[in-house]
Amino acid sequence: MRCDRRVVVTGLGLIAGPGNTAPELWQNLLAGKSGMAPITGFDASSFPVTFAAEVKNFDPLQFIEKKEARKMSRFIHFAIAATDEAMKHSGLKVTPANEERVGVHIGSGIGGFDIIEREHSNMLNGGPRKISPFFIPAAIVNLAAGQVSIRYGAKGPNEATATACTTSAHSVGNAYRTIERGDADVMIAGGSEAAITPMGVGGFAAMKALSTRNDDPEHACRPFDKDRDGFVVGEGAGILILEELEHAKARGAKILAEIVGYGMSSDAYHMTGMSPEGEGCFRAMSNALKSAELSPDRIGYVNAHATSTPLGDALESAAMKKLFGERALSGVMPVSSTKSMTGHLLGGAGGLEAGITVMALIEQIAPPTTNLVNQDPVCELHYVPNKPQKIEAEYALSNSFGFGGTNGSLVFRRWME
Repeated sequence: MRCDRRVVVTGLGLIAGPGNTAPELWQNLLAGKSGMAPITGFDASSFPVTFAAEVKNFDPLQFIEKKEARKMSRFIHFAIAATDEAMKHSGLKVTPANEERVGVHIGSGIGGFDIIEREHSNMLNGGPRKISPFFIPAAIVNLAAGQVSIRYGAKGPNEATATACTTSAHSVGNAYRTIERGDADVMIAGGSEAAITPMGVGGFAAMKALSTRNDDPEHACRPFDKDRDGFVVGEGAGILILEELEHAKARGAKILAEIVGYGMSSDAYHMTGMSPEGEGCFRAMSNALKSAELSPDRIGYVNAHATSTPLGDALESAAMKKLFGERALSGVMPVSSTKSMTGHLLGGAGGLEAGITVMALIEQIAPPTTNLVNQDPVCELHYVPNKPQKIEAEYALSNSFGFGGTNGSLVFRRWME
């Protein structure tokens, strides 16, 4: 196994409620602009939760031919659009000379909920003959990676992870290791999700996991705030182009950041609840730092998983306090939750937030945690309340934690020649 190969980020493609491209999203995050609004994709008037962070003004036909787009779920549309942006950003071309060394690792926590619901309704109303022959390939999780691979002719490793809300952090981390050990030179990596559907919203609402601030969607997601009452479902995608350093240099690529660490852990505790004192979160972050060969005092910014749930935010805060100590308390190492504006992209969250973390290192700005008005005393850290903060960070960490107790943390380094 080759572990001496350095891996860099050379392209970003980001789509979420506050913006359909990486630059648009970044500017809106710095401005504190929320992507949350009443649901328009279906009639939610009878649901206990009537709002979400939908992607707005998105036309898949800008990226995909109409005939092909009809054979794909919305989560695949997002993955292709974000990959299109990331590939253009990187300047990478897949050619017969490199196609076997370019791979794809794009995951989704749920996959094609929209297609599953539609085809189930077709069957109930018209019998099994009404099921589309494209139903299965339109909906299954690995077809985002598959369609991207087909679109670009990438013949290297082709994988898809489905680990709930840690999905795309694992996708990026596993793609990093694929390059590190020499199985590819380039990986298109991240995740996509489109679960703002009747069953998606209804299912999370039935769990009492969602905020119910139907009269004030923009301020509903309140990570670390004493009055937080649940997360807001978001949708979109986050795609990174990861590349072996010498490969990137040889083609004159602009390097955005370096990925230097990846840690995983399992709570082994509860199907949806986190282990006491955030012990699993702590181990994921510690493992990422060990992988990067860094001490905790080298981290200058953390993009937290923090979804705005009462217990989750408190336990992640406890884990960060234990690991980073006084630096996290004093504001020297700011922590923020951009889910306060994007909502929770579920399986797409880790890829989106990895991209945001890279942009924070490039710009040396920590995006804010919005709606933080009355900080919960049990969440003791400095969370960049409501306004962005200038930072001096060489290294930054991005956290993702998911149902089933699956945890992942990524460490990025600011790129300096």
